[in-house]
Amino acid sequence: MTRTTRALEALVLAASIALGSAACSSDDAGQSTGASVQVGQQVAPQAFADYASKPGVVILDVRTPAEFASGHLPGAVNLDVQAADFGSGLAKLDPSASYAVYCHSGNRSLLALQQMAANGFAHATGLAGGITAWAAAGRSTVTE
Repeated sequence: MTRTTRALEALVLAASIALGSAACSSDDAGQSTGASVQVGQQVAPQAFADYASKPGVVILDVRTPAEFASGHLPGAVNLDVQAADFGSGLAKLDPSASYAVYCHSGNRSLLALQQMAANGFAHATGLAGGITAWAAAGRSTVTE
């Protein structure tokens, strides 16, 4: 990875984290009012929980299967962004659905969100700080 690429990724991550302070207010999973959730935006745990609790929102854990097994958000499905078959797994998802995407710290979910946006997904947001921030906010995980 070149220095320029790393610098660009750092800028994108910083911008996403800055956007993460925006509130998420929605009438339903796909229609937003007030501050909208944009594809690629990462939000704080409370806004993420509000978004993820909307009917029809798919909670997508993009960590490894081992990480997923060690604890994940209730109702989450696992699709490892670093796996060779991530693209084919992504192609099986409905790009018109709404997705709440998270990983360990927010870095991999940002990569997943970028790939989702490039593949026409219109409604997806990430968890700023990942499951680490989720746990720090006192939110629960499951291992089932």
